[in-house]
Amino acid sequence: MLSNFHTHTYLCKHAEGIPRDYVQKAAEVGCGALGFSDHCPYPHDDMWFYCRMAASELPYYIKLVDDAKQHAPFPVYLGFECEWSPQHRNWFQDELLGHCKADYLVLGSHWVPIHGRLEYIPMVAEKRYIRKYIDFTIEGMRSGLYAFLAHPDLFLSGQMELDAECLACADALIDAANDLGMPLEINGCGLIKPRIRRDYGEDYQYPVGAFWERAAKKNARIICNSDAHQIEQVLEGVRNGIRYAEGLEIPILDAAEALGFDHLTDEHR
Repeated sequence: MLSNFHTHTYLCKHAEGIPRDYVQKAAEVGCGALGFSDHCPYPHDDMWFYCRMAASELPYYIKLVDDAKQHAPFPVYLGFECEWSPQHRNWFQDELLGHCKADYLVLGSHWVPIHGRLEYIPMVAEKRYIRKYIDFTIEGMRSGLYAFLAHPDLFLSGQMELDAECLACADALIDAANDLGMPLEINGCGLIKPRIRRDYGEDYQYPVGAFWERAAKKNARIICNSDAHQIEQVLEGVRNGIRYAEGLEIPILDAAEALGFDHLTDEHR
């Protein structure tokens, strides 16, 4: 029985389906627990509105997840994938975790502030800005808001040479996660993206083997999630992640267990 805590819906404008669709498919293929973590909205729809639900759609998203719970033979959880945005900390805490009663938040760190702008980290080449991204992401990890760090190796996806500085950044992120007891996610969505050629040969954009080998050596808490944007990927991404980890001889934890949801009964869904 597999669990997946990284699932999107059509509300984010770049995925398909509603929660009930994913629950139906997950039930067919052997699911133990499913968490929905669509991209969170912002209070005035002023942040990345092209790739996330509107604030006015929050009640509808919650209703869709609640409906999915009623048709699921396994526990279903309400979550959101969020960036780290210090000015929105109260929104995350009071609105998403408080008023919306989200079961968890995911830290999906995609951006780094550079000269007053937010730049997409896979497109950033300069090492000083990658270091800034690492510091910024660790600041978010330390906020206490997030249950796990999604695709922690995303910052390496645009790096064609994994030099000592890249690996030092990886170590800093892994060490911070270990200090906090925060699980790190092998991302199944990355495993279906086109591969790239680095200086040592063909590789995934992410997950990046060198990152995960270092994480395993440091005894990081590693989980696999699908990051499902298509219904068919609801658990297939987890299976792909497990196969990837097995190929590198990396030990992994079940996501529900690692996040502390494995002990909850149906009445606590």
